[in-house]
Amino acid sequence: MIKKGVFIALSLAIGLAVTAPYAWAAALSDVVNTLETPFQAETAAEYRILDYSADFSQESKIASLDRLQRANGRVEVVFGYRGGQAKPTGPEVKFRWQYDSPTTQEIVSDGKTMWVYLPENNQVIESNLERVNQADQSDPMAFLTGLGNLSRDFSISWAMPQQDTDGNYVLQMTPRQSSSLVDKLVIVVDRHAVESFQNRGKAKRPWFPILSTTVYDPNGNSTVIQFSNLRVNHGIPDTVFDFIVPEGVQVVRPTGEKTGF
Repeated sequence: MIKKGVFIALSLAIGLAVTAPYAWAAALSDVVNTLETPFQAETAAEYRILDYSADFSQESKIASLDRLQRANGRVEVVFGYRGGQAKPTGPEVKFRWQYDSPTTQEIVSDGKTMWVYLPENNQVIESNLERVNQADQSDPMAFLTGLGNLSRDFSISWAMPQQDTDGNYVLQMTPRQSSSLVDKLVIVVDRHAVESFQNRGKAKRPWFPILSTTVYDPNGNSTVIQFSNLRVNHGIPDTVFDFIVPEGVQVVRPTGEKTGF
């Protein structure tokens, strides 16, 4: 039989063990800064993320059909700072999202033009990236190319709970301006990245802060993306973001004009 005093001591020990990740939780401002600082032009070069690549898995829930769609692939992103400075809207961003399953698909941008290649449809959708952004028609995951401006574009608070079982931090964000695409955004921030940010004097390299993102739209649909096999600042060549329309593929532009074949 366990004596009452011993039982109380054990209960306290268990309680401390369970709540330990929260007892030393970072401040909200530290977690937000961990997200934004590596992607800002004024950040010292040794702490700035110039490019990243990763494998990703994606799970989309279609609320009206109560159906899940799963996909996976690889993403590569480069942030362009000219002379250490970025445009008021942020650095020029080049990206390539390569979907390998369930169907092959590519979303590529050289910073000025965006191509969405759908081999299954024998079609490429070609758009002026600036016009797409102005029309608020960009993909909900586009925030991943504007990480330095999250607090400008979103109201940020803790999610519930504010840490997952591994001690990583969970943020909830709502757009400051009404959006037909994004109702809220949840980002899981790597606790190791937060620790690295808090001890930047000892950090040997910038740490990519995001483990996963979940975008919820106003219709109750959601898209979760999880990252793995991350590489940071390994020098992605610009040629990765050159897109050559395959021969015989139809090109469709937002104006409705069609070219190609």
